[in-house]
Amino acid sequence: MALLKCEGLVKDYPGKRAVDGVDFYVDEGEIVGLLGPNGAGKSTTFRMACGLTSPTEGRVFLRGKDVTRWPMYERATQGLGYLPQDTSIFAKLSVEENILAILEFRGLGRQESKARIEKLLGEFGLLDKRRQQSGSLSGGERRRLEIARALASDPQILLLDEPFTGIDPVTIHSIQDIIQGLKEKGISILLTDHRERETLTITDRSYIICGGKV
Repeated sequence: MALLKCEGLVKDYPGKRAVDGVDFYVDEGEIVGLLGPNGAGKSTTFRMACGLTSPTEGRVFLRGKDVTRWPMYERATQGLGYLPQDTSIFAKLSVEENILAILEFRGLGRQESKARIEKLLGEFGLLDKRRQQSGSLSGGERRRLEIARALASDPQILLLDEPFTGIDPVTIHSIQDIIQGLKEKGISILLTDHRERETLTITDRSYIICGGKV
């Protein structure tokens, strides 16, 4: 059974069909790309998959459960994580407090939260930045913190929107390594990015959307 499956996704806007019957799936432990030129419908498709946009037609399944009309926060309870293109950190909070905010939302106890924070900070090379205000981090550090925050909720599948945007080539390589590491831990990845070469380097499969169709 596919971890994430989209069937017949359609999105209509006044005078335009942006997405026209798109099907795709992501299996467990798989990295899948969603690619296409600007205006092709890939971003709209991605937003329907994660719950930011409701489809006009079609269905979205998460672990076999129909979540088409579920908002994103409800999908998160079923193991879906999301990393937006725009920065999602709380700039005035410290690195540590950013992760703690997610853990508190999950209702974890103090000791469990502390252990989880230590683990994530260590994995993403942020231990020495733990008390630094997040707004002063470099672009690569912010991206690592964003991924750490996304993982704080223990997702089974992580949807990454333009993860290579706004960072330098060295950091891109670092983020690619992180994504491969997530796969090795059994976390599935669906990502969309306009940097096709960098995306295709790490994906197991990719769907190309053009004119609203795969």
